[in-house]
Formats: sequence, C-alpha cells, structure tokens
Amino acid sequence: MRLNEITYTEAAPVDGYGPGFFRVGGKIVPGAVCLSPQGTQGWGGLEDDGPLLALSDEVDVLFIGTGAEIAHLPGPLRQRLEGAGVGVEVMNSPAACRTYNVLLSEGRRVALAVLPV
Repeated sequence: MRLNEITYTEAAPVDGYGPGFFRVGGKIVPGAVCLSPQGTQGWGGLEDDGPLLALSDEVDVLFIGTGAEIAHLPGPLRQRLEGAGVGVEVMNSPAACRTYNVLLSEGRRVALAVLPV
C-alpha cells in the first residue's frame, strides 16, 4: 500500500463538524461558513449570495451543504450563481465537506458554503 501525504495549497480543508460548528484548519468556526481560495469566512446562509457570487472567477465548482438533510436551493439563488458562471452542486453538509476535501486535495478550483448540521 502506498500512502501519499496530502497538502492543501490555498484553501483550508474541513477537519470536522458538529452541531452548530465546523472545524477548519484546526480552528472552530461557529455557524455557517464559506471556504474558498480567498480564505474562510462566516456565511449568512442561503439568503447571503454576496460571498458566493464573488467566487465566479476563482472556482469551477461551488459545493453548497444544506445542513443535515439535502434541500433544494431557492430558484433565484441558483439562477444568480449559474448566471455568474459558478457551477453549483447541492448536497447535505457532511457529503459536501467530504467532496470538497477530496477535490481540494487534488488541486481543483473548488469552494464550499455549508450550513451546520
């Protein structure tokens, strides 16, 4: 078996999560969070599209975690993101964190916006 050490370049991976928080790069971040090459920042949830639209030139795919259960994005939010050229994948937050970490470790241009479980 061959083991490879994973190095993350610009953005930090999600180390863990729990009720109402995420652990990102070893630090606890309460509430919803947005991770991108710009760094880690709090996120106001599905009504807060500003940080997400700002990613249009920096990422190919934005993973949106909708909490413990998968939910549909509000239509206007999806339209604004796709209109800005941001590819959007919606899933529950645990799956979004895992997928983001895998693609980030491969050096892909990805971002993550997640609601806590």
